[in-house]
Amino acid sequence: MIEPVETAPARYVSFSSGETRAGARAVPVEHPVNIIYGGVPYAVMMATPQNLEDFVVGFSLTEGIITAASDVRDVAFEEHPRGLKAMVTLAPGVFSQHLSRQRSLSGRTGCGVCGVQDLDSIPEAKPVASAVAVETGAIARAVATIEAHQPLNDATRAVHAAGWFDLQGRHVATREDVGRHNALDKLIGALMRGGHSPEDGFILITSRCSFEMVEKTAAFGASLLVAVSAPTSLAIHRAKELGVDLIAIARKDGATEFLRSPERAMEPAHD
Repeated sequence: MIEPVETAPARYVSFSSGETRAGARAVPVEHPVNIIYGGVPYAVMMATPQNLEDFVVGFSLTEGIITAASDVRDVAFEEHPRGLKAMVTLAPGVFSQHLSRQRSLSGRTGCGVCGVQDLDSIPEAKPVASAVAVETGAIARAVATIEAHQPLNDATRAVHAAGWFDLQGRHVATREDVGRHNALDKLIGALMRGGHSPEDGFILITSRCSFEMVEKTAAFGASLLVAVSAPTSLAIHRAKELGVDLIAIARKDGATEFLRSPERAMEPAHD
């Protein structure tokens, strides 16, 4: 696989309190990635070129093209003057009606529905099969520790992250990207490839929570999504429909739960 470059140097001149200062800083790389199934181009996604195999697997699941990591037999990357080509080989017998739904728009930064041609083309997630019980202390631990697992954001202060934590709030995995949807797809792909069960933890995202983030969470089968920012109305609506418990505006000292039902309320921490 092509060795990824995650950051690039950028010269700048800053203005503050009547003074100017010149310097250089790292910025995240944003790169076109053309995802191609069986030789047929499907979509061009703008992404940070790291953990791209995770991205392809997670994206394929949340697009409804595959149901398991084993459905992807191989991912080969080819250089192109304008980006990267991800040549995906699917397992024999894997077929999806979504493969006929090519994205008509290219170059978006990981948008969940950009480019679909009509409303009926939006992938439909299935409700999650089971729920998990997580104490408030586990949520707080996850929020407090995810920053330590964001090296790219530490270098650039310009990317999103999606993390997977066990039911006690211990860190398991994190993926980063310029696109919040991409970061979640990368995480889901990493969890699938690593054989992690969606019943063993919860997802924490460092971005706002729109409906696509809820649907991707449900597509993986996780029943708890935590976001550091506020959700949209459709995110709340889809969370209720899909059986995803949604906790948002999550901070080290508190969070807000948008309940699916009273009996699913977040458990208080025990001494």
